[in-house]
Amino acid sequence: MTAKAKKGKHLDFGKLTMKEPYTKTRLLSKHIRGYIDLLRPFTLAAPFIVSMSIIVAGMIFSKINIPNDWWVTTGNASLTLALVNAASNSLNQATDYESDKISKPYRPIPRGVIRPEEAQSLAYILYLFALIRAVTINAYFGVFVFLIMLFTVTYSLPPRMKKYLFINQVWIAIPRGLLGILASWSVFGNPFDPVPLTIGFIAMVYFIGGMTTKDIVDIKADQMTGTKTLVNTYGVKKSAFIAFPFMFFPFAFIPVFIDMKLLAYYHWPLTLIMFVSCLVCYLMLKGEESKTLENIHAWSIMYVEYIFFALGFAVLTIFAGILEIPAIVS
Repeated sequence: MTAKAKKGKHLDFGKLTMKEPYTKTRLLSKHIRGYIDLLRPFTLAAPFIVSMSIIVAGMIFSKINIPNDWWVTTGNASLTLALVNAASNSLNQATDYESDKISKPYRPIPRGVIRPEEAQSLAYILYLFALIRAVTINAYFGVFVFLIMLFTVTYSLPPRMKKYLFINQVWIAIPRGLLGILASWSVFGNPFDPVPLTIGFIAMVYFIGGMTTKDIVDIKADQMTGTKTLVNTYGVKKSAFIAFPFMFFPFAFIPVFIDMKLLAYYHWPLTLIMFVSCLVCYLMLKGEESKTLENIHAWSIMYVEYIFFALGFAVLTIFAGILEIPAIVS
């Protein structure tokens, strides 16, 4: 293949992964691709798939009269939660560009493709658009989305909860776990029923531990910028063992939750997900960074595990509803 042909091939496909250099292509300009990378598309899959799964499961579990346009409402709500996550990603990069120069120089702001002010403005636009969409779905959903926004904004901006040891992980876990689940369930069901509260609690505790995975590549940068995390305070090995119970026991206790009538008996297979947490812990100890995604492999598997938890819950709940299996057995 000639050099010209190779160049043409590159122009056809452009920049495919986050860590590739920014080059102007026939598909996307450097600036447009920079905006896309600000949103971090891989991380948007989790809130979109999870919210869609929980919304449909809540609709079936609540035994409501299913509206004809349920799929439109489901898509709008899922997209809204993904937009909030995208706004959070953009704001976080706008405020973290100094540390990103050290640990993630391939991001659009350290590369000089996007200015921090642009990223912050994009975040505010997405937040506003998401909030407007949320309140048109229903009041509960609008309130939960607003609370999620409040947590994500104060994580990056003053009082900047990101810099406080352990609080920073809880501050992410509450909106991404508990509030995200309750917001999704509220689209068609009562978010204060035991089932969504329990599923949200499991997700929240899981994220308290799981969020440790994102800090491993940032050890040096966080230390230099005054952010305290588990890994730069206790080291990777000790942090992995601290995080492991938070990722393992929420799933291990599912039979207990069933016995307490907080979950339906047909949810017991979700307990098996605890073994994936063992894999995440192992990969944390290895700390091997992905060549394409922007973090270690444990971080990627952590998100995939969460997606499978939501999908598994949805499949079990939907099939039980279709087969009219009672949720509670006396």
